[in-house]
Amino acid sequence: MSRFNHYNKITTRGYVNRTLVILFGILILTFFMPRGSQVKLDIKQGRPWNYGTFIAKENFPILKAEEQLQHEADSLQALYKPIFEMDAEMEAVQLGAFQRTFDTEMRGAVPDNYRSHIAQKLTEIYQRGILQSADYERLLSEKVTGIVISVQNMGATHAIQEIFTPKSAYEYLMHETDSLHFQRALLQRCNLSRFLEPNLTYDKERSESQLDNIQKQLVRYAGQVVAGQKVIDQGDIVDDEAYNILRSWQAHQEGRKRSVAERFSQLGGQALYVTILLLCLLVFYNQFRSDYLQRARTVMLITLLTLLFPLITYEVVKYSLLSVYLIPYCILPIFIRVFLDSRSAFITHVTSVLLSAIAIASPFEFIVVQLVAGLVAIYSLRQLSQRSELFTAVMLVTLASLLCHLCFELVRMSFFTGQEQYDLGTYLFIIMNGFLLLISYLLLIPFERLFRFTSSVTLVELSNTNNEVLRRLSEEAPGTFQHSMQVANLAAEVAVTLGAKSQLVRTGALYHDIGKLDAPVFFTENQNGVNPHDQLSYTKSAQIIISHVKKGLELAEHYRLPEVIRQFIATHHGRSKAKYFYIKYKQDNPLLQVDDSFFTYPGPNPQTIEQAILMMCDAVEAASRSLPEYTEESIATLVQRIVDSQVQEGYFNHCPITFQDIATAKQVLTQKLMTIYHTRIQYPDDERK
Repeated sequence: MSRFNHYNKITTRGYVNRTLVILFGILILTFFMPRGSQVKLDIKQGRPWNYGTFIAKENFPILKAEEQLQHEADSLQALYKPIFEMDAEMEAVQLGAFQRTFDTEMRGAVPDNYRSHIAQKLTEIYQRGILQSADYERLLSEKVTGIVISVQNMGATHAIQEIFTPKSAYEYLMHETDSLHFQRALLQRCNLSRFLEPNLTYDKERSESQLDNIQKQLVRYAGQVVAGQKVIDQGDIVDDEAYNILRSWQAHQEGRKRSVAERFSQLGGQALYVTILLLCLLVFYNQFRSDYLQRARTVMLITLLTLLFPLITYEVVKYSLLSVYLIPYCILPIFIRVFLDSRSAFITHVTSVLLSAIAIASPFEFIVVQLVAGLVAIYSLRQLSQRSELFTAVMLVTLASLLCHLCFELVRMSFFTGQEQYDLGTYLFIIMNGFLLLISYLLLIPFERLFRFTSSVTLVELSNTNNEVLRRLSEEAPGTFQHSMQVANLAAEVAVTLGAKSQLVRTGALYHDIGKLDAPVFFTENQNGVNPHDQLSYTKSAQIIISHVKKGLELAEHYRLPEVIRQFIATHHGRSKAKYFYIKYKQDNPLLQVDDSFFTYPGPNPQTIEQAILMMCDAVEAASRSLPEYTEESIATLVQRIVDSQVQEGYFNHCPITFQDIATAKQVLTQKLMTIYHTRIQYPDDERK
């Protein structure tokens, strides 16, 4: 990893930027981290206790079981009788109104014997009481069996079925068993509903006071736990008694008001925990991959992915939203592996998981499952170049997570005591997590555009020769296209041997000479007997040759090629010279001072090992075409001379390539060129023919 680390002195601005990133992470994670009683224990009745030995640190009451408490509450609720005040004058008012109406409106139409009969029924109705329909419905919904009717502070209990509403009172008036003497049609002529008004009014104050007194009789506690009392050991089954005690402790913690000192202590501990983990992550990148810290887009990607999943976890835990095993944490190592490297992916994943674990009730199991899943994701994704690779990785990650969780289940279960009770919900969440991981493929494109990265998937798509610019190159500059294909194969082979990014250098090699499309005939591989340089000066020819770098960058911008491909176009000649025309010019003008800028490529020199590989392969492949004969000695001499010349001129001074890498690259180039230009045996003639 040392080849990627730049031991440049950190500037003041660099220190400030890194400090601001760390402070931002500490503030945002500490702010959203659950505090107080929001971190709940995973208490499951009939399951093993997953934590250490539980010893009470303070006294707290034991809550009764939910079933027992509900039964007692229902029993007390039966004692509740809401109080209604009766309007004693309402009866006399309505009876008087009825008598007057009967004398004026009903005389002659209704027999006189109906008067006493109706008056008797009205008296009975008002003495039993009439409730508002809304009050009556409310009492039924509250399952109230009776009410207390108060008349001048004297109360009596009545069953709810004895009380009337205006509608039921009217039905009572109209219903007659003696239909021979009292006909319904004549009763309807009396329009009796106008004499039915509610005479019972709900006494809210006295009723609520009575309800409070009844509820105070409910005893919610079945005992008390004293400080120092051991409740349960790790691995013990949570029976009914232990479950009630643990649930009571959780409720006690939620209801207990924390002091200012306790709050600051918890906040300080959380902030310190976050600080330690983020500083460890920063030290790793500073010590092993400081090149990442020099690019703002890389810092933004690492920061976003590191903070995103802990923040999601905090919200899920705080509001009890489903399960943390549903969160696709492995998206982080997949993205870091695809865009950066495997070691950075693992360290960043570990940091994110540890930051998330502080909010989870069972952190040990969570950490193990997520770390194993992350490792499997990294191992199974060397390069994400096809959809099938991601699908395979997701399948392996899901399987590994399920097996890890199953291991914990097997360790904690006793198959010989009948206590095996599997947590099927967690298995379902892990399987759903696998489906969510598949969206990482869809997120690659927006992440590439946002942070200007290039994934292996994009590189594979760009290497398709049916792409417009490569198709143009094969049609308009076939010699350059064949040269690019040969360079791509050579460079990929060298990259594989050196452990570099083979797909990246292969794709870069295919596009490195697209600038020759502007004037393909000026390049020897595209000429067919006629050389237009014969009619031009050496300086003019050199400028045309050199301009293919600039033209290539313009085409790359036109076709929206990624930045990493443009860098190959810019650096494949580095700051070298168009040597043929440069030497010819010096030979023809020995007395003139040569202006090197006319013959020097704009550069810059290679900055990465992949760019250095392309520069070597491009020069060697082009020069190999001019060999008079192809022998092992001639090819090895050519490779040695060209690569050594590049090293001596300092073209690789700013890229992380070692002398051992260069020596290995020369060996690979020699072997591949010998294979390409091998001599075929001559077939003998058939003399008899």
